[in-house]
Amino acid sequence: MPNLLAYVKEYGHLTFEERPFSPPDSLALTQIVYMPMEGLCTKGKSVTVAELSAFLARTHPDTFEDLYQQKRRVLTDACAASARFGGLPVLDYFNRVDPARETQFCACTFALPDGGRYVAYRGTDLTVAGWKEDLNMSFMAVPAQGRAVRYLERAAASFGGPLRLGGHSKGGHLSLYAAAHAAPEAQARILRAYSFDGQGVDEATLRGKGYARVKGRIESYIPQSSVVGMLLCYHPVYKVVKSSAVGLLQHDALSWQIRDGEFALLDGLDLGTRMTDEALRQWIDGLSLEQRRKLTDTVFRVISALESDTLNPLVTDLASSSLKMLGALRKLDPETRAEMRRMLGELYALGAGEAVRMLMFAVTRRAADSPTSPGQFVERIKEKQEGLLEKLVGRKPEEQKNDGSSPSS
Repeated sequence: MPNLLAYVKEYGHLTFEERPFSPPDSLALTQIVYMPMEGLCTKGKSVTVAELSAFLARTHPDTFEDLYQQKRRVLTDACAASARFGGLPVLDYFNRVDPARETQFCACTFALPDGGRYVAYRGTDLTVAGWKEDLNMSFMAVPAQGRAVRYLERAAASFGGPLRLGGHSKGGHLSLYAAAHAAPEAQARILRAYSFDGQGVDEATLRGKGYARVKGRIESYIPQSSVVGMLLCYHPVYKVVKSSAVGLLQHDALSWQIRDGEFALLDGLDLGTRMTDEALRQWIDGLSLEQRRKLTDTVFRVISALESDTLNPLVTDLASSSLKMLGALRKLDPETRAEMRRMLGELYALGAGEAVRMLMFAVTRRAADSPTSPGQFVERIKEKQEGLLEKLVGRKPEEQKNDGSSPSS
């Protein structure tokens, strides 16, 4: 079944006058905003998607180390070569990463042929600040949310036509948040706010008057085994898209399936994801704001052992990076380690461990079915999973089931 790249190649010869703007078009624009535009699309300057592609060919001739960025680059080049996307003006590119404030925010605006604007928010990149901000959302308002609102209101003030906005991953969350918190004058001009496997919004936002004004114009899409899009925040109504990938890899927008120019939709999430979502929701709701802060800070104290402003080492040298983080984990003070074990033990007790095994089974079964996979592949992976759970929780899952005590006792 075709994916987003195939969609662009099949329908790219049709202009937006010939084929109206659709959700796959929105997803395509949320992938283009991931491209680095520093030095090209400065404030007050407009470039086209085709010009962006030519710029990337000069500045990044060897593409990117990040596999997902490589896929987005291919998609951007395909969009640039199409009549549908190639001539779209790109305006007001803004990118700010501030490690001191633990924030990462990036957005740009596309001018559409109908006189409207599409505000695209970038999702989390590989910066440590960006990932820290994602987790900070579980217990506090974060700077990117305020930036998203101000960016949308500035875009609305710059012209008088209709607005669309969207994003992938954290960009999807920012799209929902900005739509719900923008001034009523800007909200009135929003045609659609799209979220693609983005975290939901906090309960206070869902209950607010701003969200009530725009909720009928929100479209949220997640893959059938969504993990990222179901984390941290309360999620609004969503549609489930079929993905060709498994587990966490379904977060990749280029794995989403498209049929006859529209997303291939399913009736709901798969069983493993529903179990995981329920376990995570109960676990997060049971943690105090101080516990969430402590968990987040501890995770990033361990990640700081990479001595990098980005998570690139995890991509380029996983083995060495894992050893560094394991060393940092062992250096945590006993009280912090005990608290982390207790919290993770509670998560396991709620059933997340079983849900993870169910999700992993789909991956290992597919690998085992491959003629190049060893016959004992599944069993070895299962042993590694149990060993990891034992290290995290502090004892074997069988011991927890048999001794009748809670993980925190």
